[in-house]
Amino acid sequence: MKLSDYIVRFLEENGIDIVFGYIGGAITHLVQSVHDNAGVRFVQVYHEQTAAFAAEGYARRSGKFGVAMATSGPGATNLITGIGDAFFDSIPVLYITGQVNTYEYKYDKKIRQQGFQETDIVSIVRPITKYAALISNPTCIRTELEKALFHARSGRPGPVVLDIPMDVQRAEIDPETLPRFIVPVIPDTDGVGAALEQIVLAVQRAQRPLLLAGGGVISSGAKDELLRFAQTNGIPVVTSLMGKGVFPEEDRLFVGMIGSYGNRCANIALANTDLLIVVGSRLDTRQTGTLLTSFVRQGDIVHVDIDPAELSEHRIDRKYKVCMDVKHFLLTITGAMKTKPECGAWLSHIASLKKAYSQQSEVSRFVTNSMPYRIIDMLNRYSQDDQQYFVDIGQNQMWSAQGLRIRDKQRFYTSGGMAPMGYAIPAAIGASFAGNFKEHIFAVVGDGGLHISSQALLLLSQYQLPIKVIVMNNQSLGMITQFQDLYFNKNRVGTTKDSGYLIPDLAALATAYFLPHFIIDKNNINDASYLEKILTDRTAAVIECRIGEDTTVSPKISVNTPIEDVSPKLDRDEMKKAMVIDLYDGEK
Repeated sequence: MKLSDYIVRFLEENGIDIVFGYIGGAITHLVQSVHDNAGVRFVQVYHEQTAAFAAEGYARRSGKFGVAMATSGPGATNLITGIGDAFFDSIPVLYITGQVNTYEYKYDKKIRQQGFQETDIVSIVRPITKYAALISNPTCIRTELEKALFHARSGRPGPVVLDIPMDVQRAEIDPETLPRFIVPVIPDTDGVGAALEQIVLAVQRAQRPLLLAGGGVISSGAKDELLRFAQTNGIPVVTSLMGKGVFPEEDRLFVGMIGSYGNRCANIALANTDLLIVVGSRLDTRQTGTLLTSFVRQGDIVHVDIDPAELSEHRIDRKYKVCMDVKHFLLTITGAMKTKPECGAWLSHIASLKKAYSQQSEVSRFVTNSMPYRIIDMLNRYSQDDQQYFVDIGQNQMWSAQGLRIRDKQRFYTSGGMAPMGYAIPAAIGASFAGNFKEHIFAVVGDGGLHISSQALLLLSQYQLPIKVIVMNNQSLGMITQFQDLYFNKNRVGTTKDSGYLIPDLAALATAYFLPHFIIDKNNINDASYLEKILTDRTAAVIECRIGEDTTVSPKISVNTPIEDVSPKLDRDEMKKAMVIDLYDGEK
């Protein structure tokens, strides 16, 4: 059997029906094998980065792993941003790269390159993968495939890379004689052990408990367990950016998203908690702020994460550390709870915070140009029960995270750790293939992100994908202009028309990619019949939302500021009334 045929059969046996890639000389054997297998489809994209992100979207929507292929040299290096994105956001993806023949490869020679387009991609990506290997021996292919998938899906998920030379791809093998990967024995531990009793007592005694749900809740499939634990014990819930959508946002216990651009009510609630239960979130700087001494300063922290390094190497050490799968933890602690915490006063305070400092209140009080938030409200109104949101990077990401109200069967996807512009459209494409083109998808992008991923638009019309591209067009790189205005005396360089940044004619661009183009602006934002027509049918389109050139995200935390004291700042007397504990007064 040809080795490339074996690889594709292996993928099919492991539930993969789609492979995203950009064909090139060093990958032709593999692409031909995909073509020859009736159960697996090759989707030719128009940039390798599109393939990398599409494989992520496929994995996130399907719950399986994604697969992307690229040729050697520039094909392989063009995957790197997607590989890094999958690594930081814990997405299981198998990236397969072609390589020059083994007899052309330089191995340990001190020359720069021996074969045409030869590049040591394994060494380049090793820091941003769970496993990466060059396969020089055809008889190792089964071992390497099984090993790669084990690493991609076990523990904290992530990407793996297999680099396969052309002569290895075309080698003849006997599948029955191939050695298998021996799965390592992982010690059976519950991860909480003796600390469980202490944690249960801490929850029961807490007067102001708060659950912080991160992306790990999604990775572990623990959405139902989170809901059950929160509702059974009456504990309010906030989410990180990557956890958004994991808890129904209409539920009375949901407070909002926390962090640098989090909802004001959620950040204030976080500051006042006396027990923060963190499940599947790494408590990065965008969640804690840079002023660590102010974070949960009058409370305890229970930090649950499947990655031991996120617990042992963390900058905040004053906490219970539980190395455990989130789903297992929630099941364990739910079963161990005999009484729930008495926190009626806390829930009343949470309700008052939500009323006074909702995102709607934020916009009406502090945002001069409200058009971006009006667009987000519009999406809420016209979203469907199975709506999937894929959101890009920049101001569009934060407007969406602050303002979208994710219902029970809806999903919110974005990039957190790497945060590359140009993510949303390719990832939405991967998800659409995973969902068999049945679900309606809004891919929310800024004009900057559209620039970077515009070639992916052709896939929408080519495969008739039910994806609406919502372009938040402020004719600038808005997140950076806001930063420039705050810290560089409004000296905008490379971010606006006057400083070197331009956008194309979006109507002409859409036409070039065989897509309909619609405009939403201040003149038709309230035209219900028009909006109904262009937003609810399940056909691909580019919807240009003209939101004005000067746009801001509110609220926003400043450097060396407590997480609750976001800008624009509240009057000190008002801030004191919003707090249960004292305002932060410096180093303790």
